[in-house]
Amino acid sequence: MRDRQASQGARRAREFEAFVAGAAGRLLHAATLLTAEPPADNPRARRLLTLALAHTYASWDRLRGEDPYDRTRQQLAVRFARGAWHRHGRFRPAPAGVLAGLSPQERLIVVLRLYEGVAEEQTAALLGLPVERVRTICARAMATLLHPPRRPTPAAVEAEVAPS
Repeated sequence: MRDRQASQGARRAREFEAFVAGAAGRLLHAATLLTAEPPADNPRARRLLTLALAHTYASWDRLRGEDPYDRTRQQLAVRFARGAWHRHGRFRPAPAGVLAGLSPQERLIVVLRLYEGVAEEQTAALLGLPVERVRTICARAMATLLHPPRRPTPAAVEAEVAPS
């Protein structure tokens, strides 16, 4: 009996290691985009991915034909959304990544829709939003990315602050 359990545990570990070897890079990139951290310095993204992978490993035997990548991506999105909600309004350093100009919800939808290629209906179901709302948020986020708001030049800021 113990030999059988040990062999099943070893098989499970090998399968999961193979999955992680193939999917971890893309999932880490998605997590980095979500957290808006620079790719070279992304501790929040790594923690987010580690927690999502731990959840996937814990439910590995119950997947029964379900795609482990989809399950992990779903956990990544849920954990990010939950964490962003709990940190809303708290002070934290400004993100510096590519999607830093977007709100956490906009980043989540852009990553799911455009980077991961998840359908609007699936994204809406995952986030508990109407499909039209997902479409609107995605369009607004893309407009922000394509045409970022102009920031005043440092000389203009100095002129406003210290008139002579």
